[in-house]
Amino acid sequence: MNIPEMIARNARLYPNEKALVGIEPTKNIREEITWREFNERINKVANALIDRGIKPGDKVSQIMYNSTRFLEIFLGILRTGAWAAPLSFRLTPEEIEYCNSISEAKVLFLGEEFEEKVQVIRRHSTSLKDYIFLGKSTPEGMVDYEDFLSSAKSDPVEIELRDEDGAALYFTSGTTGQPKPILLSHKNMECGAITNNYNRSVKHHDNFLNLPPLYHAGSIMMWYAHVVVGAPSTILLGLVTPQNILKVIHQERITILFLVTPWAQDILGALNKGELLFEDYDLSCCRLLCMGAQPVPPSLIKRWKKSFPHMDYITDYGLGEANGPGCMHLGPGDQDKWGSIGKPSFNWESRIVDNHGIEVPVGEVGELIVKGNGVMLMYYKNPEQTEQTIKNGWCYTGDMAKMDQDGFFWLVDRKKDLIITGGENIYPVEVEEVLHLHPKVYDGAVIGIPHERMGEVPIAIIDPKPGENLTEDEIMDFCRQKLPKFKTPRKIFFDKIPRNPTGKIEKPKLRKKYAGMEESFKI
Repeated sequence: MNIPEMIARNARLYPNEKALVGIEPTKNIREEITWREFNERINKVANALIDRGIKPGDKVSQIMYNSTRFLEIFLGILRTGAWAAPLSFRLTPEEIEYCNSISEAKVLFLGEEFEEKVQVIRRHSTSLKDYIFLGKSTPEGMVDYEDFLSSAKSDPVEIELRDEDGAALYFTSGTTGQPKPILLSHKNMECGAITNNYNRSVKHHDNFLNLPPLYHAGSIMMWYAHVVVGAPSTILLGLVTPQNILKVIHQERITILFLVTPWAQDILGALNKGELLFEDYDLSCCRLLCMGAQPVPPSLIKRWKKSFPHMDYITDYGLGEANGPGCMHLGPGDQDKWGSIGKPSFNWESRIVDNHGIEVPVGEVGELIVKGNGVMLMYYKNPEQTEQTIKNGWCYTGDMAKMDQDGFFWLVDRKKDLIITGGENIYPVEVEEVLHLHPKVYDGAVIGIPHERMGEVPIAIIDPKPGENLTEDEIMDFCRQKLPKFKTPRKIFFDKIPRNPTGKIEKPKLRKKYAGMEESFKI
């Protein structure tokens, strides 16, 4: 059963039950929609698009902040048989134009916050015919969203959606270069729904707080886990802050929470400093914390469990090419394996291989590859890259990992982030985990810079905790106590760590910023 069919089924089984809540606690904004209302609005979006000539296989883009409207538009696009192509709201006009040139979208839905960016690309776009505007004052040449829906029927759309048909075109976050377009099928997304539901043991009464941007496959797939069983979800509108997160958990009785590392650090930091008080929020309803999207330091998990002992903890690993989170899973009973990404999830296979695709022995580092129904169809319009990434049904993740004697997988680092110094391999994540152990460090990143004799050497960028006075000598002494000499950073810089919306460190930005830095000091 594909996702649009699941929505229609929920509308039949639970017509008057809550499907979605959008909430902005600082402005006292709260909007609630039932499964029947949600299904009807999806139908209206689909019929309105069909009335404007959208056919199966066409592409429709959207650039919007998180909202219930985002999801009704996304699902409405799918019901037409077209491909939904959500765009990051952080893109520049040039990047929007780049993505649009690949997708050749015919319609663009945009929030009012993005009018200026979109006006820039209108002068150059050849494929876009309609601009559907969500906001108060619709610009000339665009169509107001509610007007767009006003004459559309809420009747079901009679278009067959086959499992193997393309459904969504996601653009990678670009941490390794230009965003690559990932094409997912309806079967891929059904797999994501089932896998995430299984990993979280989602029941009909659960309520998920959706915080990550919905233009990411991972955010949508975590929501699909609740669609499978007709469970409600809550979308935070506005800023993701510790106060907003705790307030929404308390107010909406959230049972399942997903956080990336910086959000968890911010919450614990605010509670420890007394900026937020435990007694102001009843979080007893929240049974499960999920984390992922980047390596999760075991020290952070321990701190969280000390503050919230009633919450179970899981790690879900994934990537856009494998349909977002969930192909690897660390369960709530695996406390002695915190820091790993667990084992292959339900209906998934995983291996660690060398550069020739041959499986390496237990304990040795190689590239993690995964296989399952969630593996993407292709990189759209990029057959060469597709062939490099998908081989005999296996998705080559680009992540270096190792498997222990118990069958648990441990991430080491991105293949492209590997630092080779004097013939020795340094995986930055190893060093970053040590940096996170320092009590004054809020965030840290390690990159390699060129060295005439050693080839490369590691340097560290540190973001201290607010109000802490931290020196280079302190960090260097700390690292020397815990790391071999060749892994110890040669230089420490104090700076903010750039992270993308899913929390991954944007290493290319750091390498660009600190390029040539080796000439300014002796290493």
